[in-house]
Amino acid sequence: MIEISEITKTYTTNQTKTIAVDNLSLNIARGLVFGLLGPNGAGKTTIIKILTTLSKPDTGRCIIDGFDITTNPIEIKKRIGVVPQENNLDRELTAWENLLIYGMLHDVKDLEAKIEKSLKMVELWERKDSIVSHFSGGMQRRLLLARAMLPEPSILFLDEPTIGLDPQIRRQMWDVIRKTKMQGRTVVITTHYIEEAETLCDLIGILSKGRLVAIDTPDNLKTMVGRYVVDIIDEEGHLNQHIFKSREEAHEMASRLNNCSVTIRKSNLEDVFIKITGERI
Repeated sequence: MIEISEITKTYTTNQTKTIAVDNLSLNIARGLVFGLLGPNGAGKTTIIKILTTLSKPDTGRCIIDGFDITTNPIEIKKRIGVVPQENNLDRELTAWENLLIYGMLHDVKDLEAKIEKSLKMVELWERKDSIVSHFSGGMQRRLLLARAMLPEPSILFLDEPTIGLDPQIRRQMWDVIRKTKMQGRTVVITTHYIEEAETLCDLIGILSKGRLVAIDTPDNLKTMVGRYVVDIIDEEGHLNQHIFKSREEAHEMASRLNNCSVTIRKSNLEDVFIKITGERI
């Protein structure tokens, strides 16, 4: 469904060249929730911009549903929905009016029925006539998702969809994203929330400095580096971490430590990221 072949993207600011995406190749199959995981500046948003035709790669090719994003951007736009990091709703209009204008611009058929379907999916139907400026941050993020799903796209791009939301609202967004997958859509999500990636994603790509450094299922990535972590806080308050393949190895090390605080826990994707790249998400 999505084929990315050796794309590179650089930016030049004040005569300084920054490589945002560095020779990236990647295939994403239909019906998956695919997560791009990495710290700020890793290239996640740049990749989303390229895949949604908002930016052109310097080199390489991207094919979505058989169409090249450079030569067939209109065909690509017919097949995708996008939830950007930035809230670009019209805050002076109602939820219904926001979706109505978007649907008219995208020539959505049976528009009123699809607006109702989208708003009900994100549990905002009862607030359809409310001004968006009166919505909470979580409600506005859900409305962005409803808008993206209005044309019934086959692929949904979510760029940090739960950024800035409290844990309860974040989980409500997760429920909506799961419903989206159950409808057969492909979902590409960028995030630096570890729990979000582990909960939602079938496949994870780990980015570091514009490069794809690992790709696999969350479980396989954790198995690759080790399933158990020993967290050690020394007398000066410094945290040291050691990852082991088995619980027995972790217990054996912990039993030899004195005069420090020791915790044994299961590994997560941040541990994987640190182990592979030496960076923190």
